Amino acid sequence: MRQKPIQMTRRTAYIVGFSIVAIYGAFALRGPQGIPALLDKHKEIRQLEEQNAAAALENQRRRERIQRLENSTSEQEMEIRKQLKLLRPGETTFILPEAPKESAPAPAPQP
Repeated sequence: MRQKPIQMTRRTAYIVGFSIVAIYGAFALRGPQGIPALLDKHKEIRQLEEQNAAAALENQRRRERIQRLENSTSEQEMEIRKQLKLLRPGETTFILPEAPKESAPAPAPQP
């Protein structure tokens, strides 16, 4: 049984067409807009989501602090004294020297 030449031509055209689409797809997925770029975008999205979550937490903490300052006179007084460095009569402030920063260990003395 021989196949008709039209069927063989059609079959060859399908194979060539599928091969071209497959090669184009492989180049498209490996190119600058392909899978590596997609993975980079997902990584960037995760980082931005983490930054947004941290910023939201910081905003909530600041809102709570503002609420405490608005409602508590002792919080207000403490903040004013801290910013203006004020003392009440009879209070003493101790200013301690900063601890020296640790550097590389000194070499052992030669005998």
